Amino acid sequence: MNGSWLVEKFALSRSWHSMVTLETLREDALAGLTNAAIVLPQGVAFAVIAGLPPEYGLFTAMITPVIAAIWGSSMVMVSGPTTAISAVMFASLSQLAPPGTPLYVQFALALTIVAGLFQLLAGIFRLGGLISFISHSVMVGFTAAAALLIGASQIGGALGITVEGGGGVIERIMQVADHWRLVNPVAMSIALATLVTIIVCQRLSKRIPSYLVALFVGSAIGEALAAEEAGVAMFEKLPSIVPAVSVPAVSLSDISALMPAALSVAFVGLLEAISIGRSFAMRRQERYDSNQEIVGQGMSNVVAGFFQAYAGSGSFTRSALNVESGARTPMAAILAAIFLFILLFLVAPLVDRIPKPAVAGIVVYVAWRLISFVEIRHVLRSSRSETLILTLTFLAGVSTELENAIFVGVITSLAVFLHRSARPHLAEISPIVYHGRRLLRGVDYHALEQCPQISVLRLEGPLFFGSVEHVESELRRFESRAPNRSLKILALKGLGKIDLSGVDLLVSEYLRSRKAGGDLHVVIAYKETVLALKRMNVFTVIDKSRVHPSKAEAIGAVMEQVDPDICAGCRIRAFVECAAKPAPSGISRDSTPPVVDALGTHGMSFRD
Repeated sequence: MNGSWLVEKFALSRSWHSMVTLETLREDALAGLTNAAIVLPQGVAFAVIAGLPPEYGLFTAMITPVIAAIWGSSMVMVSGPTTAISAVMFASLSQLAPPGTPLYVQFALALTIVAGLFQLLAGIFRLGGLISFISHSVMVGFTAAAALLIGASQIGGALGITVEGGGGVIERIMQVADHWRLVNPVAMSIALATLVTIIVCQRLSKRIPSYLVALFVGSAIGEALAAEEAGVAMFEKLPSIVPAVSVPAVSLSDISALMPAALSVAFVGLLEAISIGRSFAMRRQERYDSNQEIVGQGMSNVVAGFFQAYAGSGSFTRSALNVESGARTPMAAILAAIFLFILLFLVAPLVDRIPKPAVAGIVVYVAWRLISFVEIRHVLRSSRSETLILTLTFLAGVSTELENAIFVGVITSLAVFLHRSARPHLAEISPIVYHGRRLLRGVDYHALEQCPQISVLRLEGPLFFGSVEHVESELRRFESRAPNRSLKILALKGLGKIDLSGVDLLVSEYLRSRKAGGDLHVVIAYKETVLALKRMNVFTVIDKSRVHPSKAEAIGAVMEQVDPDICAGCRIRAFVECAAKPAPSGISRDSTPPVVDALGTHGMSFRD
């Protein structure tokens, strides 16, 4: 990392500026207006999820997308308040202060700044590639747990019941159950009407601003049923629609207490932003720089914390709507923030007429949509290891604090990755013909016959200290199946890493084979691996004539060492080179035996 890289990452003159024309401005303006309409009720709902007054969600929707658009990498992603981050903030901060109180707000702003600084450091040290190593199942399990927590936190508000805040999913449900006699029928009617309106609008057309329509319907029903007189809680007037510049009033000890939550928010935000940004970049065949996106997200959160906005990230819903509305450049996200600011002047006087159960109905729908049942089914059916990651992440989020789910998921993902790395695939292979080409394929999978003297093995994966025990165990297993095959060929296919422990295993196997009267030949396709072995002095023990660039060359060399008497009694004739060896009576020297047709039929030539 050098100074020029930092200047490039923080420079204001991003390359997309030159793409802005009158034509793109018109299309971006239309997309921005559509986004502003959708984020107005969303911003209020997400603020409620985060335990903050509604204006903070709106401020986040105005500040975050502008900064992220300027410094980020995606051409169409729209940042702002998101469900997952709002849920993490609520779960973390509600343990430190009552939601909605001035102290809670100050904690939320300070947490946003600290999370942004964590993200900036990740961008500066170019950790974007590491984020990609975290399994997608972590986010699937985490969002499912967050959805349950969000839904449980809104049940009381939807039923008009005032309950204590805090606790996990089960505790929140029990709190509502203990007060079920206090259900307000008017509040429940408003929440139900709001929820049904969203569902109907979504079924009719995705282009309908369903959240806005549902909020209007809920407010109208509240007016018709005299909700305020019936004891239904209403939102208070917005104290301001213009975010003020301020420094969060917290102490150093408070910041220390916020660190774990800030790390969780930073991590969740980066996972969301990078996955969304990369997804749309691939669809649109655009260049995407994950490290630049991290810088953009970090800058947006650091600035947001000083402008009464809380932590945000990329929003898949708003980004998808942005694309569908014809957005061309990040100006669409910037214009959406400007249009939202203008809309607030029109709707701010009406905020105190919005019943809280109406927003609770919207939040319940958001929570339901947050659970990706399709992805959960796909994970459960396709991979046991990914199922383990998803399950442990989900259970940690439901049974403990939500932010713990992230750490459990990450640790499990890394454990699975290390387990897979420590168990590279080792298989016996033998010739098979496919489309006229003789290839080497798995013996067990294709039920192939093998040469009685030569064992050809293929190793796929790294050979390092973590994997040598497994590889050695597999070598002994194959050896026990055919103890008379004294000549071995070990093909190191795609060997990504080999260390001193791996080298020790190669040397040990070579000496073991030689001592037993056999030999070991190694196939290494890459020059870099050969050079690495040379640096580790492997060729002072292993003869360089035993190292080959292809399996074909290795087979040709080993055939010079076979016992002709055994060949004379062999009816398999596995290799093309067997034609030069003595053949049993009744079999021509150049004949080839029937090999399983897997794929097919047998050919007459060997190609590697």
